[in-house]
Amino acid sequence: MNQYVLIYLVAINLIAFLAMLIDKRKAKMGDRRTKEATLFTFVFMGGWIGGIAGMYVFRHKTKKPLFVVGFPAIAILQIALVIAIVTM
Repeated sequence: MNQYVLIYLVAINLIAFLAMLIDKRKAKMGDRRTKEATLFTFVFMGGWIGGIAGMYVFRHKTKKPLFVVGFPAIAILQIALVIAIVTM
C-alpha cells in the first residue's frame, strides 16, 4: 500500500475518533454541537474505523439508528469498492 494512503487513513480515522470525543464532551457541557453531517463526512472520507470506535468507546450516538446502521453501512460499501477495484 502506498505510504501516503496509509498516512491518510491513519489521519482521517484519528480525526473521526476525536470528532466523536469532542462532540460527546460538547453534549455533556451543553455547548454547540458538531453537525451530524460533519461526523458522517469524516466516516465517508475513510474514517469509519475511527468513527465506529469513537461511537462505542465514548458511548456517543449509539442510540441513533442513523449512526448505528449508517457508519457500518458506509464501511461495508467502502470495503466492497476496494475489493472490486483490486480484483479488476
